[in-house]
Amino acid sequence: MIRAGIIGGAGYTAGELIRILLNHPEVELSFVHSTSNAGNRLWEIHSGLFGDTDMRFSAEYDLGAVDVVFMCSGHGKSTAFWAENARPAGLKVVDLAQDFRDESCGYVYGLPEINRERTRGAELLANPGCFATAIQLAVLPLAAAGLLHSDVEVTAITGSTGAGVKPGATTHFSWRNNNVSVYKAFEHQHLIEIGMNIRRLQPDFGCAVNFIPVRGDFARGILASAHVACDLSQDEASALYSDFYRDAAFTHVFPGNVDLKQVVNTNKCLLSVEKHGDRLLVNSVIDNLLKGASGQAVQNMNLMFGLPEDMGLRLKSSAF
Repeated sequence: MIRAGIIGGAGYTAGELIRILLNHPEVELSFVHSTSNAGNRLWEIHSGLFGDTDMRFSAEYDLGAVDVVFMCSGHGKSTAFWAENARPAGLKVVDLAQDFRDESCGYVYGLPEINRERTRGAELLANPGCFATAIQLAVLPLAAAGLLHSDVEVTAITGSTGAGVKPGATTHFSWRNNNVSVYKAFEHQHLIEIGMNIRRLQPDFGCAVNFIPVRGDFARGILASAHVACDLSQDEASALYSDFYRDAAFTHVFPGNVDLKQVVNTNKCLLSVEKHGDRLLVNSVIDNLLKGASGQAVQNMNLMFGLPEDMGLRLKSSAF
């Protein structure tokens, strides 16, 4: 059994990660660390776990007692954690924050659809961002074929869980309900990792990814719509995407319009590919907490330990 620990166990991402790991056939969850909740049972914070476990949050952690640790604290806190703690030899790390997504300090960027083989040999893994996952899966096949020669236009809407557990002025229910708004237009932090990987596959890409993020009035999921000038026909574009993802465990080209309900509560990404005049439109849907965070983290853990990529992740969608 793989012994796993979690640092930063109180947020939405950690709650989903705990749920997956408790039901993973090859994992034993050794500790869930949370300073603010130490001593509380996990289900007292993540109520959906009631009946599954009586495990408690711990104030202490023993990195030497686990084989893998998942870092689920806020952005910037992973860097601080490793400045204060030594990593035991052989301990694998899956970091869900953005601290190491530039592949600094020896981390591998964990988007399995392009980095599966590198992930298999990795000890340090930087899990992608949620928007970054949805958008990259929509455009990377074009980059791999060297076909991105103009700006990429993207609009993507995300559920409220993407903003985290703690309510703020733009996240609490009375503000978010029955409301939609744009934020961080053209400046979202996930553009850094998106650009990094586009240029990794297509080094001559010198255009912009113009990204408009939108806050949705629903709890979870992302729908990203990306369109770009493209000379491919409908059949050629569909074949390009189907071939690129032919070996992907969870990313599939859907023969029609995609709906968010098809992927919520799963680790899937579904793509629709549509030609409109001289532009190619690709719609991408994921669950921001699963394929966009914890599900992908476990997918990467499976690869790192030589397990089947989909182990513990055959989750049922919420439709209906």
